[in-house]
Amino acid sequence: MARERKHLKNLSGVGPHHPVRKNIRSSGYFARLGPGIVTGAADDDPSGIGTYSQAGASAGYTMLWAAPLLLPLAYATQEACARLALVTGKGLAAIIKARMPRWILVLAVMLVALANTVNIAADLASMAAALRLIVPVDQTVGVIGFALLIAVSEIVVPYHRYSKVLRWLCLSLLAYVAVMFVARVDWPLVLSSTVIPRINLTKTTVELLIALAGTTISPYLFFWQAAEEVEERNVYEAAGEVQTPEVQTHHVQSMRGDVFSGMLTGVFIMFAIMVTAAATLHLNGIFNINSAEDAAKALSPIAGPFAGLLFLLGILGVGLLSVPVLAGSTAYAVAETFGWRESLELKPFQARAFYAVIIASMGVALLLNFIGIPPFYFLFLAAVLNGLSAPVLMAIVWWLARDKRLLGGWASGKLSQTVLGIACLAMAVLPVLWLVSK
Repeated sequence: MARERKHLKNLSGVGPHHPVRKNIRSSGYFARLGPGIVTGAADDDPSGIGTYSQAGASAGYTMLWAAPLLLPLAYATQEACARLALVTGKGLAAIIKARMPRWILVLAVMLVALANTVNIAADLASMAAALRLIVPVDQTVGVIGFALLIAVSEIVVPYHRYSKVLRWLCLSLLAYVAVMFVARVDWPLVLSSTVIPRINLTKTTVELLIALAGTTISPYLFFWQAAEEVEERNVYEAAGEVQTPEVQTHHVQSMRGDVFSGMLTGVFIMFAIMVTAAATLHLNGIFNINSAEDAAKALSPIAGPFAGLLFLLGILGVGLLSVPVLAGSTAYAVAETFGWRESLELKPFQARAFYAVIIASMGVALLLNFIGIPPFYFLFLAAVLNGLSAPVLMAIVWWLARDKRLLGGWASGKLSQTVLGIACLAMAVLPVLWLVSK
């Protein structure tokens, strides 16, 4: 074990865990916004809201079983990513670079960069569309304005401060939870649809499943989760509060609690949005969401004429939180690949290449908004692309998380390996089902 500890210390170059993460009951740990909580909030990005709303509108309650099924799969994936970074002190791309062939690293980074850029484009489009519910501004002007606002904020403001302010805007998503108790929800049908899957393998249903899985188990979250495990250390290192004891059981327990709380929150909001859309949109004959107005109607039972405003606040909150996560995860992946200095806590002049990737990612996403794809269909396409990219990246994470030469005694156990393996296979099988379905 002593040899394993020495190996871990040499691999990371720093102490392998956060100074605050000493005990799962620590007063300092859950008082702050942990990496898992940020990841869970970012999981319900505008693409997620659009996809979940579309699922509820088109399928009613029949897709609710996907929520409890996706929770353990999403948790297993994120826990493995967090474990890798917690033990090694390195981001996911840096670990792939050190442990796997170069072509795998290039493939992984290309997949996440492509998926992230399309996701950013879709999120910017939906934010601008939501803004038009309240302010009569041109869609192009809104997209450009939000792109500039987010890019400047991410570069100028340290992200740990930025995210702690924006998380309060995300509370507007709780309106979907409130609507469940105001709208005419068929609770016996909700319960049966949640615990008893009714699977109709049509091409449309499988496409919807790919989108739901892709927006819940998203590639950008893998790299972000790992990067933020390392990033949290940078915050305390800058404050001179770093301690470097070895990883212990309660550090891993605290990490798991953080990751699970984030994924549980994200999936619960997913469930609430699907129920709300089913009880409002589907019940009233709205089966396809083609605009922000359509999506906002799901909130009308509780917000009435203010549904548009409430929807706008929700979209803005999650968009302003998740778009920096998307751009940041791309920058971390590329910077780790080339060995550039990287951290959202650094000033732009201290990590020029890292911030240049963020600007480039936002710029390309901005250009994608001018190809004429409707904003809310764009969201669905982004979710499908995530679903198609995820299996390859999940297989890489599964392989690394079980590597005892890398993680020593902290390699994933059989249960974690099994659940993550099932998640990877399920994500890989869905595109095949889509091809053979009618």
